[in-house]
Amino acid sequence: MSGRARLTLCSAAATLMASCALLPLVDPATWILQAAFLLAIQSGVGAAARRVPLARPLTVLAQALVTLVLLTLVFAREHALAGLVPGPEAFQHFAELLRSGGDDVGRYAIPAPLSDGIRLMMVGGVLVIGLAVDTLAVTFRNAAPAGLPLLALYSIAAGLSDGAADWLWFLVAAAGYLMLLLAEGRERLSQWGRVFGGAARTPGEPSGPVAPVRTGRRIGAVALGVALVVPLLPLPAIDGGLLDGAGTGVGAGNGGGGTISAVNPLVSLRDSLNVDEDRTVLTLRTSTSDISDLYLRIVSLDDFDGTTWKPAKRNIVAVPDELPTPAGLGTDVRRTEITTRVSAADWYAQDWLPMPYPPSSVRISGNWRYEPAGMTLVGDHGQTTRGKTYEVSSLEVRPTAQQLAAAPEAPGAIRGQFTEVPDSLPETVARTAREVTESAQNDYERAVKLQDYFAVTGGFEYDTEVQVGSGTDAIARFLRDKQGFCVHFSFAMAAMARTLGIPARVAVGFAPGSPQADGSVAVNLKDAHAWPELYFEGVGWTRFEPTPTRGTTPTYTLPDTSGNVVPELPQASRSADAAPSAEPSTSTSCSADDKKLEGCTSALPLDEGEQGGGGTPWYKIAGWTLLGAAALVLPLLPMLWRLRRRSVRLASAQHAGSAAAGAGPGSGTDGGQPDADAGSAVVLEVPSQEAAQTAVGHVLAVWRELTDTAWDYGITPDEALTPRRAAERIVRLGELDEAVAGSVHRVAGAVEQVLYAPRPRAEAGLADEVRQVRAALRARVSRGTRLRAVVAPRSAVRAVWDLADRWAALKAAWAARLATLVRRPSPSSGHEGG
Repeated sequence: MSGRARLTLCSAAATLMASCALLPLVDPATWILQAAFLLAIQSGVGAAARRVPLARPLTVLAQALVTLVLLTLVFAREHALAGLVPGPEAFQHFAELLRSGGDDVGRYAIPAPLSDGIRLMMVGGVLVIGLAVDTLAVTFRNAAPAGLPLLALYSIAAGLSDGAADWLWFLVAAAGYLMLLLAEGRERLSQWGRVFGGAARTPGEPSGPVAPVRTGRRIGAVALGVALVVPLLPLPAIDGGLLDGAGTGVGAGNGGGGTISAVNPLVSLRDSLNVDEDRTVLTLRTSTSDISDLYLRIVSLDDFDGTTWKPAKRNIVAVPDELPTPAGLGTDVRRTEITTRVSAADWYAQDWLPMPYPPSSVRISGNWRYEPAGMTLVGDHGQTTRGKTYEVSSLEVRPTAQQLAAAPEAPGAIRGQFTEVPDSLPETVARTAREVTESAQNDYERAVKLQDYFAVTGGFEYDTEVQVGSGTDAIARFLRDKQGFCVHFSFAMAAMARTLGIPARVAVGFAPGSPQADGSVAVNLKDAHAWPELYFEGVGWTRFEPTPTRGTTPTYTLPDTSGNVVPELPQASRSADAAPSAEPSTSTSCSADDKKLEGCTSALPLDEGEQGGGGTPWYKIAGWTLLGAAALVLPLLPMLWRLRRRSVRLASAQHAGSAAAGAGPGSGTDGGQPDADAGSAVVLEVPSQEAAQTAVGHVLAVWRELTDTAWDYGITPDEALTPRRAAERIVRLGELDEAVAGSVHRVAGAVEQVLYAPRPRAEAGLADEVRQVRAALRARVSRGTRLRAVVAPRSAVRAVWDLADRWAALKAAWAARLATLVRRPSPSSGHEGG
């Protein structure tokens, strides 16, 4: 292995070893296999470009272009021309992925799920660092500064991790960097021989390192020192998300069990509320004729820390065929089973499955797990809702006001968990709750009065421009200013209900959508919503609607609500394709027109962007990557082969010519007199048979380069002609002037000399003669011929001929070896001695 190839390999290895520090941040860690595969291609392109050789800037440009094509193939294949060439749509898709990845970093805990956005950030970051390291260490032959991008990569990982095994990843990254420095030192020594300090020293005094070694040591010491100190610095913390090790985030389940802590779905709520374009997220077909209560629930937020609501860490299990009866639902409550068929948009990548509550069974393909406490389904190992179609059977529970008012006290376990409020909650929240519900006789009446206070009597206004707020005074500020959107209303009512001893949590999902002419129901971005759920023993978790002009007010909270308390047996469900009524039932809170015009229930759906997804298996990605690399490289093979062959031939002639010029006249074997046939040329007499053969090879390589160059520009070689006649033909067909014709004839004369003279000699300057001829031929042809001579040179067919010759030689060699083995007598066939 050459020194340059070894250095290339070590630079890629050093990048991967530093990238290992990112492994604890994401689960699963399979992204590093993809990064390693793409990094190998990137490094291989750099090695090939340097071997051609291309100029240093062109080498870096070639690697950057290939990297862009690879990323396009993996992440934006559907948005690119032929799946490879990125256009405006592909770059827009990259921007969306990076934006969603940035959102994921801010909302997930360690380890975060491997969404498409995070995967692009991980893989793309490794490739960018790898390109920087390869450029510095290999292309520009300066490995010491390459430690800086490696340090940046490690420092980012160390700053995000929880510090449990930082020392291990530091040792791995440091080992990679030191390996890179050693590889560079070995490559330099292989070119220049032993390195001496140059200064005289006394016997026994150790020699000091030379300047490059000292520089490398200093930079290495600084880089390693910074890498050790950075994780210890008191950097400013960012609450929540990937930057908070103790925060919340989605963790992949493991088969039938495990734990999961969900994302906070309201991180980017305000920005999403104000989007100009309303897009369809879900399309429903349901068996119910009344869609006014058809809320699609995504996840419940039951952990209240005084500043915000977020999901608690829960156990997850395999999805049962039939889901259990929801907690607290008694047999005397009226219910009807309905069937809803849901189709998610291709761009809607949601980790949690939107479903009517409470579900009784779910039919869906893919990797999903069940969270029993919230009765929700969550994607496992990157599974999302993107493009999914699924069917949910659910209960349409219709309690009466009398049943809710007569509900007994909730069990102690539920009260202990869902009525807890932190000490940091401002006293004004509990005081306002007591004042609003002062005349209520039971928890049901208290809940209704809280709902009416926010939606009707309290003077609150719906405003999506209001900041969400995350401090301990956020709820108190909302109660004072009386402006906000569904997050403020649901958070405040749930918190106030808890202060009154009513178990409460916040649900996030979608309010009822809009009926369509074909009988389906369209659920849009602006139908997303957040609402409080309060627990009543005998009924279970019950929805309330405090947000004014949004959603639908539950019938059991209206003053004229009355109904039969006799339970109704479940009815046979109609087909999921049955069309609902033309309009949802009338609501005193918000009409269908108001919802569409003003963005009713405009909460953020989880993971709105195109992200996540276990997506394409790794072997398919690897196959597509290989196919893309082949599609990119194969058309360029003739050009690359031709550039490489020209470089080798002319470098060989340059080496031989330099040796001839260095020897000068009088260095031959005949007393130092130059050969009279050489004219005024500077020549080198070759004293040995081996050196003579070398000179012949150099000159013939230059001649072949000359004829191949003429061939590329339209002058087909004629192997039957002598060098002198072939030169005359090139001059005539190429219409070359006298100066360039002289160059052609000088090369032809050098060929005749090494072929027929008793003492072959290598003439200096032949490479320059060929370059002059090439420039003249190029200037006399059309632009199309010039382009073909570079991209698809005619002489590249010699590569095929060379392969055929090598194959024939290999077959002949094996045939000779087999024949020798057949003729060789076995040891037991010898004659006995007499």
